[in-house]
Amino acid sequence: MTAALEAAERGWHVFPLRPGTKRPALHGEAACTRTGPCERGHRKWEQRATTDPDRIRAAWSRAPFNVGIATGPSGLVVVDLDVPKDKGSADAPCGAATFGALCERAGHAVPTTYRTRTASGGEHLYFTVPSGVRLTNTAGTVADSVDTRAWGGYVVAAGSITPTGPYEALCGSEAVPLPAWLQTILQPPRKAPEAPSVALTGQSRRYADVALTNEARNVAAAQVGEREATLFRAARALGRFVAWGDLPRSVVEQALQEAGETAGLAASECRSTLRSALNWSITHNQIRRDAA
Repeated sequence: MTAALEAAERGWHVFPLRPGTKRPALHGEAACTRTGPCERGHRKWEQRATTDPDRIRAAWSRAPFNVGIATGPSGLVVVDLDVPKDKGSADAPCGAATFGALCERAGHAVPTTYRTRTASGGEHLYFTVPSGVRLTNTAGTVADSVDTRAWGGYVVAAGSITPTGPYEALCGSEAVPLPAWLQTILQPPRKAPEAPSVALTGQSRRYADVALTNEARNVAAAQVGEREATLFRAARALGRFVAWGDLPRSVVEQALQEAGETAGLAASECRSTLRSALNWSITHNQIRRDAA
């Protein structure tokens, strides 16, 4: 209860997790009786999370629940620095290492913010986001073994206990604003203006060529501190044209590789960023939007 109240005092919306676990203690939709808070329809944990101290005391007085923080309603993005699931793999880098390397390539120090240690030995870095920014969960988008929780996600709060171990606050009394360069990586790729529905294949390809030229120019002109984020964003924006058959992947990779190196990024950094961003974009853009 103390941990839940402390989180609520920070303005973070909490809900109970089953004692000793990371699973919500609230009923699921199949078991919903459509009464009480669900009288007008089933309300999930994200909708029922609260900062009301009276509701918190009433809920946690019934059992030693763990504490879940609904990141979206709380105005948070939490970066989850995971540890390799296979403890015997000495070659697999942990999330803290890959995130640190990303920060270094972006020209920034690892942000100092409110941070917790997870039961598995990983870390959670808490950041605030403006009310008008709506980010969603990611898995591996930022870097290997680095996930994020925002709208649609939750994290286990410090003070919770599991059989694996406790969740503990490490440092940073306050969550700081999400760095702009990191927000750029987490934001969905910009939607390209839709071509007219009567456009021919040749017109679509010419449009893709123009987009490639513009994105490559933006990457080449990117300033220190924004170079990798700009490259990542460009690759995600152009990956859709690869998925749609308007641009060969090799052409996109070559153009952005040259642009990234022109901006001052190392060749290996460019290749790693391009591979990750293009793979994600191609996977998530298999269907052309204007074909619906």
